[in-house]
Amino acid sequence: MKSPLLSLPGAVPAEGVDEGVAAHYGDLFREQRALADGAGFVDLSHRGVVAVTGEDRLSWLHLLLTQHVSELPAGEATEALILSAHGHIEHALYLVDDGTTVWAHVEPGTQEALIAYLESMKFFYRVEVADRTDDLAVVHLPAGSIAEVPDGAVVRETAYGRDLFLPRADLESFARKAGPAAGLLAYEALRVEHHRPRLGFETDHRTIPHELGWIGTAVHLQKGCYRGQETVARVQNLGKPPRRLVFLHLDGSDVHLPPHGTEIRVADEGEDGRKVGFVTTSVRHFELGPVALALVKRNIPADARLIAGETAAAQEVIVEP
Repeated sequence: MKSPLLSLPGAVPAEGVDEGVAAHYGDLFREQRALADGAGFVDLSHRGVVAVTGEDRLSWLHLLLTQHVSELPAGEATEALILSAHGHIEHALYLVDDGTTVWAHVEPGTQEALIAYLESMKFFYRVEVADRTDDLAVVHLPAGSIAEVPDGAVVRETAYGRDLFLPRADLESFARKAGPAAGLLAYEALRVEHHRPRLGFETDHRTIPHELGWIGTAVHLQKGCYRGQETVARVQNLGKPPRRLVFLHLDGSDVHLPPHGTEIRVADEGEDGRKVGFVTTSVRHFELGPVALALVKRNIPADARLIAGETAAAQEVIVEP
């Protein structure tokens, strides 16, 4: 779905999974600084929007999600995962309940598969699940923003800012009042800075929550049964995850950032060294320079010098070895 905000001056369309919104509006670092200072907004209208209504919505979701939501207070934001039977991450949901409806935004294009799974698990519960992507758009206001929130908008407030669920018809009028617009590349740079994983970028078909530091923020360890819980409990109580998320400082002399999937090797092993991980997201940060998130094998020493493709990289620990 193509955003009308792509008509704003300087807008350059994003590509791949983020197609449909602006990657930037002509000045990536200015847009990052604005967001870091609490100014502007980010168009996330390409993300899927799912609504769950009905008397049993919270107790029902509590059985399916990794997060404790049975008593989620109205207006309190949370995030949750849906796992496979083997504990691998299948969906990531960013939730808020407004007192009558649970609203969630999800990765672009994943809402249909998510809804199909939820529908298959309804049984006798008094719930209704709806895809609201066509009529509602997600917009992000950074932490510290004083932009006015339109009447009737559903707000999901976190430490990183506020996610608004707005009628798509109001997107352009909101943009005129809430500017300056910042593109998705600026948003992603701050996400990487804050070590926040993203489904489909930091995850692959075998990722478990422990590898990304999602225990605690998206996975509640003291709740009842859900699909994949056995894996979560076993790794938490008896072992370590096979991989760990790291933050990389990349050699700033390289012109090109290593793209998603770039192999990572240990520098001391030379060009023919074994593969020990891969880059998940790389960005140019207005203060930190070129940085990235990556998944590496757990047993790689925290002080090991790494190479991402042909780019030297120094690691910072996110998930402990």
